[in-house]
Amino acid sequence: MNRVLGKVALVTGAAQGIGKEIASLLRTEGAHVILTDIHETPPPSLANLLNEQSSYHCLDVSSELHWKNLSSHIIKTYGHLDILINNAGITGLGHGPQDPEHASLESWHTIHRINLDGVFLGCKYGIALMKQRGGSIVNMSSRSGLVGVPAAAAYASSKAAIRNHTKSVALYCAQKKYGIRCNSIHPGAILTPLWDDMLGTDANLEKKEILDHIEADIPLGHMGTSEDVAYGALYFASDESKYVTGSELVIDGGITCGSTASLKSTK
Repeated sequence: MNRVLGKVALVTGAAQGIGKEIASLLRTEGAHVILTDIHETPPPSLANLLNEQSSYHCLDVSSELHWKNLSSHIIKTYGHLDILINNAGITGLGHGPQDPEHASLESWHTIHRINLDGVFLGCKYGIALMKQRGGSIVNMSSRSGLVGVPAAAAYASSKAAIRNHTKSVALYCAQKKYGIRCNSIHPGAILTPLWDDMLGTDANLEKKEILDHIEADIPLGHMGTSEDVAYGALYFASDESKYVTGSELVIDGGITCGSTASLKSTK
């Protein structure tokens, strides 16, 4: 308990899945958490998370104006930021074909705008909010940022760029002596709502068969949970990782150890 006591944390894409679990865990461990997502008002899924220790703000991570407005609010309310979790992102699987031959330029731009531009802007404004006191930036990449994914080329490209940008931010902040660490997390085979485009939302036999097939190729034998990723984020966010920057944490049940790359490995 109290691993991030008294710290101010911002989590993007916090309405569901990994983002929501990270926000919940940071709050449990003592941080004041600012939850953000694209929705104008807090979705019902966050009803149990919002109290005097947490708040919600609408944030389109691809909009610099949104980041500027939120940064101003943070400065006025808290004076600084200690933890930034750049988690918001999309797979793009609802935007038509995503292979290198048939993907549209429009969908390519959309996925990179949300996934990559969102992280760039988060880091840019996060640095400004942290550089007087130091802090921790955690960027959510993916196992798909480490390997090629033929059926999700834009997603894999955006996540690979996040991995590299993390290292640039880490080195820049170290050179400037800002006291800001920046690390990336690479989840794979984590059962979150991002899988709904592939699996559907109904508990049917076909969905079970697909999940069984996926889990058969995971060395640990099962899908991961949002909590598995949240604990990795908590480590990077806390002072326990004060000597860790520019690092990457793969949370995928062992898939990257030797399995072939495929769509089933996306976050």
